[in-house]
Amino acid sequence: MDYKITGYEPAQLFHFFEEVSAIPRGSGNEKGISDFLVAFAKERGLDVYQDEVYNVIIRKPASAGAENAPTVMLQGHIDMVCDKLGSVEHDFTTDGIDLVVKDGVLTANGTTLGADNGIAVALMLTVLDDDSIVHPALECVFTTDEETGLVGAETLDKSQISARTMINLDSEEEGVATVSCAGGNVSVCTLPVTRVPFDGQTLRVRISGLAGGHSGEEIHKGRANANLLLGRALDEMSRAGALRLIRVSGGAKDNAIPREAEAVVRTGDAAALRRAAEALAAALRAEYHAADGHITVTVTETDDGLTPMDAASTERAITLLLCAPNGVVEMNMDVPGLVQTSLNLGRLTSDEASLRASFMIRSSINSQKNAVASRLARLAEALGGQTELDSDYSAWPYRPESPLRDRVAEVFYEQYGEKPRIAALHAGLECGILSGKLPELDCISLGPDLTDIHTPRERLHIASTERTWRLLLGTLKRLDA
Repeated sequence: MDYKITGYEPAQLFHFFEEVSAIPRGSGNEKGISDFLVAFAKERGLDVYQDEVYNVIIRKPASAGAENAPTVMLQGHIDMVCDKLGSVEHDFTTDGIDLVVKDGVLTANGTTLGADNGIAVALMLTVLDDDSIVHPALECVFTTDEETGLVGAETLDKSQISARTMINLDSEEEGVATVSCAGGNVSVCTLPVTRVPFDGQTLRVRISGLAGGHSGEEIHKGRANANLLLGRALDEMSRAGALRLIRVSGGAKDNAIPREAEAVVRTGDAAALRRAAEALAAALRAEYHAADGHITVTVTETDDGLTPMDAASTERAITLLLCAPNGVVEMNMDVPGLVQTSLNLGRLTSDEASLRASFMIRSSINSQKNAVASRLARLAEALGGQTELDSDYSAWPYRPESPLRDRVAEVFYEQYGEKPRIAALHAGLECGILSGKLPELDCISLGPDLTDIHTPRERLHIASTERTWRLLLGTLKRLDA
């Protein structure tokens, strides 16, 4: 393989990242990368386990002198969020990631990079490949479908894991040791629709230009949600002139703040609807100038053979999009700046018989998570629809006593001359699922600097990755006795 990432140490770490990036591995398409991991283990004579959902566990014996130390689990997920710029031709089911290295930063050419969580895979492969590293017995756990609801971790057979100390490698900020995370669920609201003919002009209403981002880590930054803005646009346009909704679509992932959304409508007064859209676009740019200043609302003529929804179905759809809660629900009163509960309308779709809105709810308090889900269910029921849970997972609670956290802090201080920041995370980490399966598990989450994850602007900072590698090695060495 002709490697692009050169001149950095350890070279094999970045080479493994390139090899992983060459394999399509969007959520639900992980067989290729899973089989790659199995082959990697077998080539090196390592014990390997692969389950029916393509989770992989690779086991490596302790280095000489560390045979009596407790086993340590390293863990990360093998799937990635697949998103791209509209101008880029890329098929995530068949194409590898086109990597770009510039000024010590690694990005992709118009697509998500997949360093979330491909860097964890590369870190683990490098540890497994290098027999000079000092470490206890290792269980490297590679899980699937993390980005679509932590499915792999939920499915993983806990009897395959003997370790009770775990280093998760799915954090995105160097110098931060994450020690707890939010639980969550995906609530899918479905409204039935009735369709009847309606004469008029057919228009496509498109919301675009939004920043988007991670629906946990960036939900508090004031960025707009394209699906919710689409609801505002439809509401404003319906007040300007009669319209019937034909179809909607917006967002690609429950855990990503949607950057684009669109609706197709039919109306007898296209000019009035265009004026309403233009006025809304100006208002939105003023409202979001600091956090999301490039919002556009465009209205174009189109053709669509699908019969429009009737007036009542159109009104119910607009009401859902206009009135659904979204964003920060509650801030944590004990940890300044920490979002306690939030939700994100990540995906919006429709077909001939229904409209579906998929919300990811996050909370560090299970009762509050359940209350928000009930709120959505009540709204859907009032509009003649229903809500179903697509996934549900528990929070990862903070441990007052953590030998692992103490060891990491010691090594970090030796390397950086300061203590790491101990943080709780408003996002779902597999630590929550795995600590639920193994209540005695002592775990921590680390990682290098990653910015704008889940977007085509995703960046991995290479020098930070080198330092994170040294922190991992130092921690494993400290845990060898």
